[in-house]
Amino acid sequence: MAALFTQTPTSLSFFSSSIFFPHSSSSSSSSSSSSSNFSPKPISISCKVATLPVLSFTGDKIGDSYLDLKCAPPDTARAVVHRAVVTDLQNKRRGTASTLTRAEVRGGGKKPYSQKKTGRARRGSNRTPLRPGGGVIFGPKPRDWSIKINRKEKRLAISTAMASAAVNTIVVEDFVEKFDKPKTKEFIAALNRWGLDPKEKNMFLMTEIWHYLRR
Repeated sequence: MAALFTQTPTSLSFFSSSIFFPHSSSSSSSSSSSSSNFSPKPISISCKVATLPVLSFTGDKIGDSYLDLKCAPPDTARAVVHRAVVTDLQNKRRGTASTLTRAEVRGGGKKPYSQKKTGRARRGSNRTPLRPGGGVIFGPKPRDWSIKINRKEKRLAISTAMASAAVNTIVVEDFVEKFDKPKTKEFIAALNRWGLDPKEKNMFLMTEIWHYLRR
């Protein structure tokens, strides 16, 4: 079974609008080059067939693979991916935030003190929003934050983001057969052999569910 690894620069966020406008950072590039021989390339929109290097489990190159994905045109790609990201984040919101208004707070029925002769400001209730323990003015109430996106548009956004990160993608053959123990130390050593920096963000894709992933 083959595994797919994608590494993005520190200043980039995969599957977001920023992947189309990378910002270079001297500090991040120097730290990544010193820790690993793999230097992520700038991500750009490309609808061409991408060539992915195929590595063995020991890190030797044994061939090439090809990735042909349908992606949005460059002038609309940023908007398509941004819409998919916003939709995903919105649909994750539970919308359970709730506050009590002045009418819902317990107490406050009795007038705290007389209207006159005290020299203080007029006060009709202890639960006014102007006092601690009072109600909340225009506070949040439970609501549904979910929004919809067309299925084809969502798939196009995912394929566009994947295609833009293809320059930093490698394929590892015989991953499951060789990696027989779920040890973090061995996995980090494997990343170093493949030229990936364990300190950077790496996306790991597999064609089948690996039973070690459930542990």
